[in-house]
Amino acid sequence: MNVLVTGTEGYLGCLLAPLLLERGHEVTAVDTGFYKSGWLYNGTDLTAKTLNKDIRHITLDDLQGMDAVVHMAELSNDPTGQLAPHITYEINHKGSVRLAELAKQAGVRRFVYMSSCSVYGVATEGDVTEESPINPQTAYAECKALVERDVKPMADDTFSPTFMRNATAFGASPRMRFDIVLNNLSGLAWTTKEIKMTSDGTPWRPLVHALDIAKAIICTLEAPRDIIHNQIFNVGDTANNYRVKEVAEIVAETFPGCQLSFGQQGADNRSYRVSFEKINTQLPGFKCDWDARRGAQQLYDVFRQIDMTKEEFESRGFTRLKQLEYLIRTQQIDKDFFWVK
Repeated sequence: MNVLVTGTEGYLGCLLAPLLLERGHEVTAVDTGFYKSGWLYNGTDLTAKTLNKDIRHITLDDLQGMDAVVHMAELSNDPTGQLAPHITYEINHKGSVRLAELAKQAGVRRFVYMSSCSVYGVATEGDVTEESPINPQTAYAECKALVERDVKPMADDTFSPTFMRNATAFGASPRMRFDIVLNNLSGLAWTTKEIKMTSDGTPWRPLVHALDIAKAIICTLEAPRDIIHNQIFNVGDTANNYRVKEVAEIVAETFPGCQLSFGQQGADNRSYRVSFEKINTQLPGFKCDWDARRGAQQLYDVFRQIDMTKEEFESRGFTRLKQLEYLIRTQQIDKDFFWVK
């Protein structure tokens, strides 16, 4: 299968592309290169041919001959989305819908879109399913919901979109991110031997390892069309719903000598438990291989092997907001987040 993957120099994409190549797929990679400076360790044997291109500049010619598109390249996470909400909508909503439209015009038969469980926002009615009402709380989550809304009607006999609502990712990646909860707590535990929670940690979050997200994408690409056609899948495992305090406790137990403390109830009211029954019963070959404890141990082993420093942990290359603020401040990207030539 010829697959175009956007965001291959990101946290998830740099893991996915080599796995697709290993399985015999032809991969064309696309990435604008915002996060090239973040490379924590040498962890991939294969790299795909990469177009250094903003998704807003992808053309019909770029998509000719592709059997599938996996779209991961958006401004990632809530703080980044709030940095410039109007640009978040231009890239994450309009740019993603335009990419789907071009893919359909080019005869691409499958379009796998990386959505997010963050579309559920604040959920109080038990474990939310793909049929539950959504309640996005941020620009980032709203854009995910808008793309789902606008791309779903494009589905027909020749174009099959699939929407992957990923749980909060964790785990080691060469293009590491330390601005997601388990990874951040693990970095603190390694570099300071202390986790000081500013909240009481009671909100629920579903977690999923980066490699399990890649596995879900591969299973989707290789599944019979009728199983994935215009479907939404929550990506994760119901057993991997954790209170944030449980995640902190797991990390503190994994990293020797780490002290843990909690604060008061936080201002962030997002809390949701998610059911992952659909993907685990309907998508052939999918089952999560990782849980939070195994992921924390993986990070501990990586940090120890590379002797990670506090400077590395805190560097801009591994936190999306810091890196974008740096590119703006140094005028390497303009007000619309295009590279300045």
